[in-house]
Amino acid sequence: MSKSLLLTLFLGLTALLAQVPSTQAQSAKSEPIKIGAVISLTGPGAGTGQPQRQGLQLAEKVINANGGVNGQPIQIIIEDDGSKPDIAKSKAERLIFDEKVVAMLGPSLTASTGSVAALTNAEGVAELCFTGLGPKIELTYKSLYHLLPPQELNARAMLEYTAKELKAKRIGILHDTGYGQVVANQLNALREKYGVEFVVIEKFEVGASDVTAQAAKIRSANPDVLFVVATSAVPFRNAREVKMDQPIVSAIGSATYDYVRGFGEYADNIVFPEFLVGEDPKESQKDFVASFQKEYNALPKNFEAAAWDGVHVIARAIEKTGAAASPKEVATAIRGPYAGAMANYDFSKDDQTGIELSSYVFSKLSKGKFERLPFTTK
Repeated sequence: MSKSLLLTLFLGLTALLAQVPSTQAQSAKSEPIKIGAVISLTGPGAGTGQPQRQGLQLAEKVINANGGVNGQPIQIIIEDDGSKPDIAKSKAERLIFDEKVVAMLGPSLTASTGSVAALTNAEGVAELCFTGLGPKIELTYKSLYHLLPPQELNARAMLEYTAKELKAKRIGILHDTGYGQVVANQLNALREKYGVEFVVIEKFEVGASDVTAQAAKIRSANPDVLFVVATSAVPFRNAREVKMDQPIVSAIGSATYDYVRGFGEYADNIVFPEFLVGEDPKESQKDFVASFQKEYNALPKNFEAAAWDGVHVIARAIEKTGAAASPKEVATAIRGPYAGAMANYDFSKDDQTGIELSSYVFSKLSKGKFERLPFTTK
């Protein structure tokens, strides 16, 4: 074989070998960054989980259309927990140990959040849940962050409107035994500060299909205002069916279009302390609302916006740390302020969310539509 031929073969082989690292790097660059999500797509919490899925999928689509995170696409793997804490934990285990996700989103319900948080805390994986701060043990979980306000703040928002706008003193409370019980505890702790009296408190099991008996007991006490704290349309409908015509003030957990459809003919005269009124968004929310409306031909609310924010919070953390960062590094990078579509957060705060009362807006249902009320918490 001639020297010139040998030289040609050598140079060709050298060029081929030089391309291998480049090809491997390009392949690694195209691999998606996996993010896990456990939400309630079925069961009693589906009214929150379904909107959350829309927010997650829209954020994934928009981020990837804009080049991904540091040039790498993201992939959100969504699992349904059926609104059950044990299933939520098992689904999270699969995502963390089998799929090797870099961070977790969800769950949708308070009990499921606690179940998953014990796991994510042990593994140092960031968990951005769609609930507010509940049991005090959550304060010990250093990789847990909340995309909804703490229940003490939810309670304050309900009382702010009731005491200052409705001028009501005698309040009845109808709540479920999950999320509702946590908010009810906070309402009771704040009662004296706002100078109100809880004349009757009735509770029901999460997922109950009829709470007429409890609603009738509240009607007999004749409160000025009824507080309903639940993630279900049932208590609202039953309260009206027993001829309670007093104003109803709801916690944020029921402020979804899915639940409103379940209210049926009884959807009017219900006030919501919340963050996003799709029919009348704040200036900082208009881009998100427009993107959502274009994608789904519908208006978003709080849970869609919280899910959108959660994906972007994780994406920003990965931008800071790099795609090769460990889940623990990503969890640490999340700490700090973030201006979201739903609210302004500060994940370095003790309550793991940093949302303040001034972020709230108040809305009222009129013919199935939400109208922003002229009220400020300042």
